[in-house]
Amino acid sequence: MAHDLGMLVIRLALGLMLVAHGANKAFGSGGLTGATAWFASLGLRPAWLHARLAAGTEIVAGVLLGFGLLTGAACTAFVGLMLVAALTDHRGKGYFVFKGGCEYVLLVGLVAVGVASVGPGAWSLDNVLGLDSAGVWWSAGAVVAGTGAALGLLATFYRPSVGADGQTD
Repeated sequence: MAHDLGMLVIRLALGLMLVAHGANKAFGSGGLTGATAWFASLGLRPAWLHARLAAGTEIVAGVLLGFGLLTGAACTAFVGLMLVAALTDHRGKGYFVFKGGCEYVLLVGLVAVGVASVGPGAWSLDNVLGLDSAGVWWSAGAVVAGTGAALGLLATFYRPSVGADGQTD
C-alpha cells in the first residue's frame, strides 16, 4: 500500500506539472503565439508546428501518467520532451536550473524512467485494465524510444540561426 501511494503521488506530481506546462504553452499569457516565437528562437522549424506538438504532447503525456494509463508510453514521451528541452533551451548552460541549466529536465526525465521501471502502482488505470507496464524493459524502452524520437525530431527540424559572430541562437 505504501508503494502504491508513493507511485500515485509521483505520478500526480509529474503528470500535473507537465499538463500545466503544456496548458501554459497553449493557453498561457502568450498562448500559442508566444510559444511559437519561443520555439523559433530555439531554432525549431516550423515553430508553429513545434509549439502545438510540444503543448499537445505535454498535456497528453501528463494526463496519461497522472492516471497511470499507458504508463510506458507516457514515460517515453517524458524522456523525449525533456531531451529536446535539454539539447535546445538548456544546452551549454551548465547544471543548475537557476542559471538555465539542465537540472530540472534531467530530474524529470530520470524520474519518468524510474516510473517506467517500477510501474504506476496498483492505484492506476493500467492496473485496473490489467496492462503490464513495469520493469527493466519498459524503462529501457522509454530511454531508447524517447531518445530516438528526440534525436529524430532534432535531426529533422532543428535549424538554429547563426549570427554575424558565428554563434547559434
